[in-house]
Amino acid sequence: MQTIIQTFYEAFKNGDSKGMNACYHDDIEFCDPAFGPLKGADAKAMWTMLCKNGKDVKVEYSKINADESKGTAHWEAWYTFSQTGRKVHNIVEATFEFKDGKIIKHNDDFHLRNWAKQALGFKGFLLGGTSFFQKKLQEQTGRTLAKFQQS
Repeated sequence: MQTIIQTFYEAFKNGDSKGMNACYHDDIEFCDPAFGPLKGADAKAMWTMLCKNGKDVKVEYSKINADESKGTAHWEAWYTFSQTGRKVHNIVEATFEFKDGKIIKHNDDFHLRNWAKQALGFKGFLLGGTSFFQKKLQEQTGRTLAKFQQS
């Protein structure tokens, strides 16, 4: 199953959300600190939105390990956060579960406070480690995703 993870990140490197989403099972469950839990079409739409709107995204991945049921990967992204114009370098540890030869569960874990400091500056540094900040961020990303899906 290492191949499916590698295929997923190669597609991400190329801004190919269709290729990424082809690696996902229709019943995919995704979760990360910024978006929270997303299922099925919502998870796939998130990658489509990020690929479409990410103008200067650079992605690198490594440390892919997998057996028939579970896998892990390390990946990093460099991009400009659109709301502030600030540069972000996000370092992510990913875990995966597989079903029917596809990714059924995908969890991305990263240090939200570090991300918030880069994306939002001092305010992000102060608030980025709080559950209040994470809740507000997930509400905002949820609205952004819903608006994208309606367009």
